[in-house]
Amino acid sequence: MNNTEKAVFGGGCFWCTEAIYKRVKGVEAVMPGYAGGEVPNPSYEQVCRGTTGHAEVIQVEYDPQVVSYSDLLEIFWYAHDPTTLDRQGNDVGEQYRSIILYTNEEQKAQAEASLIEANQSGMFREPIVTRIEKLEAFFPAEEYHQDYFANNPNQPYCRAIISPKVQHFMKDHAEVLK
Repeated sequence: MNNTEKAVFGGGCFWCTEAIYKRVKGVEAVMPGYAGGEVPNPSYEQVCRGTTGHAEVIQVEYDPQVVSYSDLLEIFWYAHDPTTLDRQGNDVGEQYRSIILYTNEEQKAQAEASLIEANQSGMFREPIVTRIEKLEAFFPAEEYHQDYFANNPNQPYCRAIISPKVQHFMKDHAEVLK
């Protein structure tokens, strides 16, 4: 992977956001993980208990010659509900918060501008509560979380929650699909 960059987003369940970003042209890899908290190398169980301060996030490795950080931000707003504080659907807790973790000042500025634009767009009925914070550390999730949707398409959560989100994204964003 030559000249790739990384972006880190938390939009609730990392299985859902991973499944969406893996379908985007220019995205080379998506790694579910944990970030934004205090505990080093947390386990999934620790994060689920809400005691680490971490959110479920994805690290997106992408080719900026094919897809821009700005494009990834637009997908972020679409891929989850950024108006619900510390929750996505039935997933409740700080670990499911909406968060953009920037790695440099350019990403920070773009994320802040994108948030303002999304708030003013009329896309959402409620104000966006997404946090924008500096990425201090990213911890990859356990192996069984990698490609979870692809590896478990008949699991009830995948069928009921992830599959409809992915289908909706693919229908509305055909131009960005691999």
